[in-house]
Amino acid sequence: MLKGFKDFLLRGNVVDLAVAVVVGAAFTAVVTAFTSAFLKPLIQVFSGGGEFAGSFVVSGVVFDYASFINALITFVLTAAVIYFLVVMPLKVVEERRRRGEEEGPADPSDVELLIEIRDLLKAQARPVPGDGRDGRDGRDDAGGAGGRIPQQDR
Repeated sequence: MLKGFKDFLLRGNVVDLAVAVVVGAAFTAVVTAFTSAFLKPLIQVFSGGGEFAGSFVVSGVVFDYASFINALITFVLTAAVIYFLVVMPLKVVEERRRRGEEEGPADPSDVELLIEIRDLLKAQARPVPGDGRDGRDGRDDAGGAGGRIPQQDR
């Protein structure tokens, strides 16, 4: 059960999604700060300025329409940037791949796979001092044979 969960977490899609959420949250904060610092004051100036600029009062209750317009502009800007900087370029690349103009990610060749397997096997077979495969048993004695006693044929 835990192995399946680990495999799920380590899949590329989950990691990519986590990165996208973090970057998206940071970008949203930037757009929100921009609209709050520049656009909302502009809305308030164009609506007459003063204490209740960008809002109106009904029976003592303040309706802040400038904040709503600000949030709407934030949403539209965020959606536009995501569309033009992420969705549209990915569609263009996908369309090129479909037409055969651009290759997708290349699969490793048989030779590359065999080289990788060979290197992994070499790394596993490489003697590590003190593990018994290097002719020493890990002791620092000067036994001449690396601490091994030769076996006699029986």
